[in-house]
Order: sequence, then C-alpha cells, then structure tokens
Amino acid sequence: MPAIDVPIFGNIALCLVLVSAAYTFAMALGAARGRPQLLLAARRGTYATVAFIVVAVCLLAYAFQTHDFRIRYVARYSDRSMPWWYLITSLWGGQDGSLLWWTFLLGGYTFAVTRWLRDRYVELQPGIYATLMGIIGFFITLQLFSANPFATTLSTAPADGEGLNPLLQNYWMVIHPPMLYLGFVGWSVPFAFVVSALITGRLNEEWIRGAHLWAMVAWTFLSIGLLLGCLWSYEELGWGGYWAWDPVENASFMPWLIGTAYLHSAIVQERYGMLKVWNVFLMCLTYFMTIFGTFLTRSGMIASVHAFARSSIGNYFVAFMVVLVVVCGGLIFYRLPRLRAKHKIHSLLSREFMFLLNNWILLGMMIFVLVATTWPLISEFFRGEEATVGPGFYNNWMVPFGLILLLLTGVGPLVAWRKATGKNLRKAMAVPAAVAAIVMVLHVSVGESLGFPPILEREELYNTTVGNILETLRTFSALFSSGICAFVVAAISQEFWRGAKVRMKKGESFFTALVRLTSRARRRYGGYIVHIGVVLMYFGFTGAAYDHENEAALHPGASFDVGEYSFRYERPSMRSDPNKRMVFTELTVLEDGEEIGTVTPAKFVYRTHPEMPTTEVAIRSNPVEDLYVIMSTVDPRSRRATFRVIVRPLVAWIWIGGIVLVLGSLIAMWPKARNILSAARRRDRRKKKESDKRASAAVAMLLALVASLFAPVGTAFAQSSSAHAGSVVLNGSEERHLFGRTLCMCGDCERLALDSCGCSWAVDRRAELRLQMENGATVEELLANYRAEYGAAAISIPSDEGFDRALWAVPVALFCIAAFFVVRTGKRWQESGAEGDESAVVEGGDEASAEEEGGDDYNDAIDEALARMEDDE
Repeated sequence: MPAIDVPIFGNIALCLVLVSAAYTFAMALGAARGRPQLLLAARRGTYATVAFIVVAVCLLAYAFQTHDFRIRYVARYSDRSMPWWYLITSLWGGQDGSLLWWTFLLGGYTFAVTRWLRDRYVELQPGIYATLMGIIGFFITLQLFSANPFATTLSTAPADGEGLNPLLQNYWMVIHPPMLYLGFVGWSVPFAFVVSALITGRLNEEWIRGAHLWAMVAWTFLSIGLLLGCLWSYEELGWGGYWAWDPVENASFMPWLIGTAYLHSAIVQERYGMLKVWNVFLMCLTYFMTIFGTFLTRSGMIASVHAFARSSIGNYFVAFMVVLVVVCGGLIFYRLPRLRAKHKIHSLLSREFMFLLNNWILLGMMIFVLVATTWPLISEFFRGEEATVGPGFYNNWMVPFGLILLLLTGVGPLVAWRKATGKNLRKAMAVPAAVAAIVMVLHVSVGESLGFPPILEREELYNTTVGNILETLRTFSALFSSGICAFVVAAISQEFWRGAKVRMKKGESFFTALVRLTSRARRRYGGYIVHIGVVLMYFGFTGAAYDHENEAALHPGASFDVGEYSFRYERPSMRSDPNKRMVFTELTVLEDGEEIGTVTPAKFVYRTHPEMPTTEVAIRSNPVEDLYVIMSTVDPRSRRATFRVIVRPLVAWIWIGGIVLVLGSLIAMWPKARNILSAARRRDRRKKKESDKRASAAVAMLLALVASLFAPVGTAFAQSSSAHAGSVVLNGSEERHLFGRTLCMCGDCERLALDSCGCSWAVDRRAELRLQMENGATVEELLANYRAEYGAAAISIPSDEGFDRALWAVPVALFCIAAFFVVRTGKRWQESGAEGDESAVVEGGDEASAEEEGGDDYNDAIDEALARMEDDE
C-alpha cells in the first residue's frame, strides 16, 4: 500500500479547491461592487485555489506511479508492465483524469493571468477573477459528484490494472492532447475579459486589447493541437488519411473557426471602434463552442471512434451551457446601448468589409459543421431514425468554402482601409493575378506529365443532382487551389516588398528593412506569415487529389507496383518486450529498377489488450510525396502478407505550413522590447508584501515542477474504439466507392466504414456485396439496398431525398442568407458612414494604448507612404 492514502487526500484536495474558488469568487464580487480593498484578497485566493489543484494532480500522478489499484481510475487505465512515461500519460487516459487535468491547466492560466494583470486593467480584474473561479467551480463540482478521479473500488483492489488503450501509447499522444487542451482551456481567459467588460460597462477597446494576447495564445495552442492530431491520425491509425471529419475532430475545429473570426474582427474594433457587439458575440460563442465540443466528446451522444461512452456527465454540461447562454445573452442585451459603434463602414470596397466577409464565411462553415455533426441526433429526434454524415459530404461543401476563404486571405491585404479606389486595387492585384494565371496554366499543361490525373477525369459518385454538381466542381478544386495559393503568396510577398521598399528609401538594405519592418509591426506582418503557413497547408491538402493507391497479397520475394514505385516483400519478423508483441514486415522500395530504401510496416499486439492490435505504418517522406505503407495481415505459417500502399503527393507541406503558422503566431504575439522594459520598471516600482511574494513563488514552483513532469491532457479515447479498426484490401475504384460509403452495423465499432473495419461482421458484408457485384449489381443499387436493409445510419452520405434533403439545403441556405445580410449590412453602414466623420478616433485609455503591440501608428505610416508611392507612380 502506498505511504500516502491518496483517495482520502485527493478528495480533500478537491473539496479545498471548491472552497477556495468560492471564497475567491465572493471576494471578487465584493471588489466589483465598490470594495477595492477585497481585490488583494481575491488575487491571493486565486493563488490558493491553484495550489490546491496542483496538489490534487500530484496525488493522482503519485497513485499511478505507485500502482494504487484501489482507485478505479488507476486500475482501469494502467498496469504494472507500463513504463513510467506511459503511467504519466495515463493521467489523462480516461474521462475522470482528463477533467482533473483540464482543471489543472485552467488553474495554470488563472495563475498566469493573475500575475500578468497586476496593475493592468484594474477595473476589469474583479470580473475576470470571478469568471475564472466560476468555471473552476463548475469543473470541480463535476468531479466531486459525477467523475471523481479518486473514487475507489467497492471490492478488493485488483492485483494488476487493465492497461492504457494501445492507441494512446504513442509519442504524439504525449504532445497532441496537451496542445489541444491548452487551446480549449485558453479561451477561458479572453472570455473572462469580455464578461468583466459586460459587467462593468467598459466596452471600448480596453477589453479587446487586454484579451488579445490570451486569445492569440489559445488560438495558437488549438492550432498546434489540431495539426498534431492530424499527424497522429496519419501515423498511428493506419487508415491513410489525416482528417476524417469525425465528431470529436469537428468539436475541436468549430471553436477554432469562430476564434479565427474573432481575431480578425477585433482588428477592426481596435482601429476604428466598429463591430463592438459582433466581437462580444464572437468571443462568447467561441467559449461556448469549447464547452459544447467537450459535451459532444464526453456525453457519448454522438457515435465516434474517439468519444466516451454515454454517461450522466452530459447533464452537467447541458446545465452549464444553459447558464452560459442566459448570462451572456442577458449581459449583451443589457449593454446593447453601450455596444453601438460610433463609426460605420464607408465603402464595400474596404478592408473592413473584407474582414466582415471573412467573418461570415467562417461563421457559415462553423454552422455547417455543427449541423452536419449533430445531424444524427436531429434525424433521430424528428423521424425516429438515425442518419450518418461521412467525410465525402463534408468535403464536397467545405472545399469550396475553404477556397473562397483562402482567396480573401490574399485579397484582404491589397484593399485599403476605409475606402479603396478601383485604380489602386487593380494595380495592387495585377502581379498576384498574373502569378496565379501562370501557375494555373502550368498546372494544366504539365500536371499530367508529372503523374497528375486529367482535370476533367472524375467518377459519378452520387445519384443526386446536387451531389453531382458538387463533384463536378470538386474536379476543378485542385486547379483552383493551386491558382489561389499562388495568388495569396504573391499578394503577401508584394506587401512585404512594398513595406521594405519604404524603409529602403532611408538607406537600409533589403534584408535589414524586412527584419525591422516585421519587428516594428509584428501583429501585421506576423499575421501575414500565419497566412503563408495556411497557404502551404492548402498546398499540401491539394496533393490528396493526386493519390496513387494499390493493394496486394504477397509471399516473400514477390513485388507489386504503385505509381512509379515497386515494392518487393522480403520477410516478416517478430519481436517482443514486456508490454507487447511486434510483427514487422520488410519491403524494399525500388524506383526505375533501382533500390532506394526499405520500409517496415508492423502490427503491435499489447499484452493487456490482445483484441486491439495497432497498425504501425511505415512512411517514407520527402517534400514531393509520401510513400505510405500499411501491413494489413500476415500469416505466420505461409508468411503471406497483405499490403496497402498509398503514394500521397505534397503531404510534407502540411506539416511545414503548420510550423510556419506557429512561427507567425509567435511573432504576432511577441511583446516589444520597450513594453518589456516598461513592465520591468513597473515591477521595480511596485511594493509588495514579502508574504505575498513567497506565496506566489511557491505556487509558481509547484506549477513549473508539475508542468515539467507531466505533458498529458486531451480528449481521451474509448477503450474499445480501435478493436475493429484495420486495413482492408480493396479491388478497384468501385469497391473503394462502395465500401467507403457503407458502414459497419455490428454495434461494437461505432460504425466504421467497410473499407477500414476488420471485424467479422464487416468481412461477411464485404463478401456478400462483392458477390452481388459479380452478379451484375451496380454500386447505386447496392447502396440503395444496403440503406433499405440497415437504415439511413448505414450510409455515410445522406440521400438528397425526403428529410435528408434538409441537410443538403443547409449550406445553400447559409450562403444565400450570408450574402443577403453582408450586402445589406455593408450598404447600410456605407450610407450612414458617408454622413459621419471621416476621421475615426479610437477611444481607449492610456493603459490600453500602452498595451498595444501591433503598432497602429506605424501601420498607418506605412499605408500613407505606400499611398504616396502609388500616386507618384
């Protein structure tokens, strides 16, 4: 038995967190109601709350390391054979522990923002502390009454645990979930700013400037989390892709879309005091979607290979979401008079209006993903029959929306603030448009010689008019994508060149001018670098249109071809360690008859989960393409193995683009040297009591210690989620089409597609469908029969008939409504703005101005210099 009675002390720690959070909440409310002397007590209360959270996390981590199987959570997600680093990651391997880790990260953000605020935004501080303590109180209540990580077994403790899900025993899962949760939890801080601003009525640019850094931090972490999730899926799941529009993936993507809209819209309010109510709405919606996404993941209401089982925890989240809607909606309605903007958009041909278009597209994409993700619930509620929405449906709508959004990324910087002239806009767009045209011509003329399929080659994938129209548009998506990517890169490069040219007139070299330009206006040019990263990722996504794929069953010495490559199967081999048995297969890769290397795909069978073998793919990557090799099965007697190989062009650019995106984010949020020096001087002048210093330092040391030891957090994956996942040998495009749209209905595998499900039920169904195809049945007939036999939930693409037609109409309706309101709103603002004052002076105190890191004055000076250059030309 461990030296510490972890269950008792753990529950005591959770109770102390709740008590401390309640005390801090009360002190913060008292300070907000005119008793500023309570603000120091509230600040110290946040430190105490964080300290108790750290203690609780350390106790649970200690229980894992000492194999305290009296605790149900420890027994379920660890075993004695696991190495210490996987015992650390077990901390977030299930629902209860991941909620505690969520609370720990929220405590870390609370500690950081409390230290950062100090004498900043004093009027907003009480509301910020109260909001954060309220959120912490909710999650601790959840753990005490519904998902207690310290709950013990009623019977005798088992001698060994069940072990961690094999899919989670992967190095990416030590990095991906922490980043994702840091993104989710991080939005709590800017949300606290906006709630405090609504409570106090300080709704000018003060809260926007204060929340900017924390919104950027949350957005950056969420972006990294999504990117690493793609990388983990690509390398670990063995299905050949990086994004499947799974409900849990969508739950993370939706707040990212709204958070991106907010970051763009906030720029307009900072510069001209416009879009006040819109920014408040976007920030509240972003935080709401983080909670809604967590609800989707943890309630078990949506079928997903990542989701938790159904539990009562969803009821708590529903209640919390109702509270959020009532409180935020009530505060916005109460403060509407103060949220009216004093300045309006002067022209539809302005950068402000481009930002508005950007926001509407992002919001429309989020609504579409939300409706499609929850469509199974909507269908079941209205007609008593559950439907399924698969990746094909998402891709057909999201690809065109994404390309329009990418185009705006290039057009926006070329359009002037307030009002652009047609002459200057045509001059600014000339070079980017010419570059785009050249790239598209090259794409068409030389693409096929590089192995790309003809532009007009496509399959009839749908028996619906809308579906085939969308599929026709998708045949051109790769061409449009390459042209738009070229346009955006040329437009942003032109902006860097024009800005550097202004500084070069002062005698600076091009490189010096470029560095100083970026340094002086970090938010502007850091944002441009982020856009370059997004373009590189789109470039990588475009490569998926040109995949080559083949499957084969081989004996040692046999070969098969994929594209320009040949793969020769050499031999299988077996290894083992205390935790698992590993089966490797070695293949030699040949190009033009010459050996260029070897790949060794494998299967891992874990001791505690023999029914859940994991597919370990072999990837040979370079900037041009990836060789993605999957070993499906191997017969130990005959050594016959089945392989699936995909040649995926340009995948590496997705990860390169992600790195550039993160670099741009860091540049955009990095404080200026003078701001750092000013902060240092303020700290030197600040007088603090020695006891407060010691308490703060102690909490900081605890947080640093725990953060350095543990990197786990994130959405946990159900223990049975991968039992049926695997690789399936497909013969031809018709089978790929059919099995990709028919789902396994065995009841145990969360409806995986038949092209990836390896359970016996799926094997039998594939055999039946293949036999019917041999007898002359068409794919459309088989899909219709399958739907009739197993229901609408058995097909991944909803039909364009009956009730399901409403889902096809959603994107069209969103587009029409958005177009109507954008044009109507823009014209109304243009008419009223033309009558107003041309000089838009942004309100805000000295404190807000001191915090501005974007250098608006410097941006304006650059814009004026560029305008003079254009007039001279």
